[in-house]
Amino acid sequence: MLAVPVPAAADGPHGIDDLRAAAHAGHPARIPDRLDGRGVQFLPRPDVPEPPDVSALSWMVTDMATGKVLAAKDAHRPLPPASTLKALFAVTVLPKFSQGEVHTVSLRDLGGIEAGSSLAGLKEDLPYRVADLWDAVFLRSGSDAVHTLAGMNGGWNKTIDDMQETADRLGARDTTVASADGFDTPGQFSSAYDLTLFGRAGLADPDFAHFAATKQTELPEEGGPDAFGIVNTNRLLVGSHGVKPYDGLIGVKNGYTTHAGNTLIAAARRDGRTLLVTVMNPQSGSRNAVYEETRDLLDWGFEAAPRAAAVGVLPALQPRGGTGVSQPVAHHSRSVVPLHKAAAVAQTDAGTEARYRWFVSAAVAVGVVALAVLGTALWWRRRKPSASRGAESD
Repeated sequence: MLAVPVPAAADGPHGIDDLRAAAHAGHPARIPDRLDGRGVQFLPRPDVPEPPDVSALSWMVTDMATGKVLAAKDAHRPLPPASTLKALFAVTVLPKFSQGEVHTVSLRDLGGIEAGSSLAGLKEDLPYRVADLWDAVFLRSGSDAVHTLAGMNGGWNKTIDDMQETADRLGARDTTVASADGFDTPGQFSSAYDLTLFGRAGLADPDFAHFAATKQTELPEEGGPDAFGIVNTNRLLVGSHGVKPYDGLIGVKNGYTTHAGNTLIAAARRDGRTLLVTVMNPQSGSRNAVYEETRDLLDWGFEAAPRAAAVGVLPALQPRGGTGVSQPVAHHSRSVVPLHKAAAVAQTDAGTEARYRWFVSAAVAVGVVALAVLGTALWWRRRKPSASRGAESD
């Protein structure tokens, strides 16, 4: 799965080049940024249809390639994010570990999980590849996987601090992180604007893009007696519970809690254009409202994008680094040593090391004997008559 490209490009009125040129020229008033406004923000044009009337408290439609926000409603309204906050968790933690690294889940890893949290079903004392843990995060929204990865990252509180630093680096204005898995926690908020930033940053990472688009797999992926199948809970991606899959959808993350309601970050690609839609807490009462309202906004976005004027523009995606956030490791192939061979590999390595130590010891012993023989020969030659030594010298 390739990462979604996010180059700057002019596209339609108020193109990205015009917006950024105005900013660099010191004329911020020329940028028609209406995202701080209340209610639906949209610049009407005769040849552009109006956005659909949806019930979500907040939403935003963004063109990924340009960063143009085509329309939005209360984009900066602080709301509980639910598991869509796991997108920020992934942007923060995913680059830090090789996907082939093996970690054995411990009782400590599974401690502290809030009652009612989504679980992937990780088992204590069972080894998992890091890639398996991320499958559990993206497909099953597993808090057990989040807790395990947070433990690997230095702990729950450190991970929350890292996530907050990442949010600040990406330009998020409305996000306060209090729980790494998005579980309802007092004081924790995000917004459609900020979640869009997190989704865009994630899709720029090939590993993130892969996991976000995965529909189903086994956990562990390799199989084995403890493996079981898991299916992505994003109904718009897989098609389930009465929701038809959306043509061209490439992820990203859905969520639900009692206080947040349903939330969704969704990206889709059609005819070379990628749109990112974030929807927070629909009020219609329909069990699939977050998916159907996202569908309507995506359909509108693909129709309107070529001609729609921007109501705002996302900041340029900043490279990682310089804010205390770890530099990403190189992306690693998911073809790694199988888990059931890990112990054998370790034993082989130990045996190789032992043979190497024996060889070095033997070589040293041979060297000592050789030096002794040479010393004896030199002593013997000194005791021979000078005539012999002269003949030898001829």
